[in-house]
Amino acid sequence: MTAKSLRLVIGGILLVVALAVLPLLAIEIPGVLPGPTYTPGTLQMLAFALLIAALALSYRMMFGLAGLLSFGHALFFAAGAYGLAMTLEAFGPSDWPSPAIFVASIGITLVAGVVLAATVGSLALRVTGISFAMVTLAFAQAGSVLIRRNPGGATGGEEGIPLDTANVPPELVGVVDTRNLYWMALGVLVAVYLVVLWVERSRAGHVAEAIRENELRVRVIGIRPYDVKLLVFIVASVLAAVAGMGYLLLQSGAAPRVATADFTLTVLVIVVLGGVGARWGAIVGGIVYTLLDQRLTALAGSDAVAALPDVLRIPLSEPLFILGTLFVLVVLFLPGGIAGLPDRIRTGKRQHPAEREEAVDA
Repeated sequence: MTAKSLRLVIGGILLVVALAVLPLLAIEIPGVLPGPTYTPGTLQMLAFALLIAALALSYRMMFGLAGLLSFGHALFFAAGAYGLAMTLEAFGPSDWPSPAIFVASIGITLVAGVVLAATVGSLALRVTGISFAMVTLAFAQAGSVLIRRNPGGATGGEEGIPLDTANVPPELVGVVDTRNLYWMALGVLVAVYLVVLWVERSRAGHVAEAIRENELRVRVIGIRPYDVKLLVFIVASVLAAVAGMGYLLLQSGAAPRVATADFTLTVLVIVVLGGVGARWGAIVGGIVYTLLDQRLTALAGSDAVAALPDVLRIPLSEPLFILGTLFVLVVLFLPGGIAGLPDRIRTGKRQHPAEREEAVDA
């Protein structure tokens, strides 16, 4: 291990430790956090930001590593959330110990996620480019319609599905245990990051990167791109399902919105905002976007905005307008996203995404 790699590992461990002790501190950031870091409301928002960062990181592996532009990634996030909720509800009262049922439900949901990802991926990857994106979009739309139609009363329809807490560990239920849910979300993010790191540095990851750059050349040397892309697709989709299960526990339920293509586009915006060229860019992008989305919503309904002239009040009262404007500014002036900002400051010039990724992986 080189000195630079050792510094990165130590820095990552220190960052995780700092995030882990955050609920024990009384840090206040006015205008960013709704209160001190130990309060349930703040921990709820931070935990949600960590789960969205994990989801963005899984999408970044699919899009940034293998070059697979999917419009259906939200389908697997929803599969994790709804799958775990329906499995827990199906067990209901049982003679089994609650922890065993909880672990079994997670295992069943993961297996179902693998089957769903393998099915969708094996069909969608028979085409490439925009055709692949459209096939994944079709699957996402089908999943969204199925959830809203509420077949057999299993998904709750437009009302969403609540979490059946009968077989959930009591440490993960209730406002009092928000701190434990925050640590759960942090654990999900760390686990997703480690899996993504392992895949990207594996032989399959290097082949996936080569396929993204020149698929024909990979075919010429005798490697089947289909198998490698399917592997990356399945791993990224299952990681999204893991984030979805964390979301269900955090929110005590799931709503149909998490299954829509709009939600996938939001994740894509997060990845581009953070920077496709670096893993930590997806994490920072997810956290920044979530905090902005939450705080801008509060700003839009504040008395200060309501008192402004119409020329300012109307756009500032629409959080999506502000987020869209920020996204356009980042694309125009920070083509490498937030992850490219340090290089831009250091070099004083724009850096090609491929060059920046090589620098990060070095």
